[in-house]
Amino acid sequence: MAHPKRKHSQQRRDKRRTHYKASVPTLATCPNCGATVQYHRVCPECGYYRGRQIIEKKVAE
Repeated sequence: MAHPKRKHSQQRRDKRRTHYKASVPTLATCPNCGATVQYHRVCPECGYYRGRQIIEKKVAE
């Protein structure tokens, strides 16, 4: 395995890492209750995913 002969500078390291950044997750609206939900996740408000109830949510009385 090859080893570097000289240490790379912080500037060179940081130039390589400029494209490593977190992206904003894609959001959608729940067709059941209208809440904002991340794609491919169960709705935290109503517990539905793809038209089926996955999590039983308790109703506040």
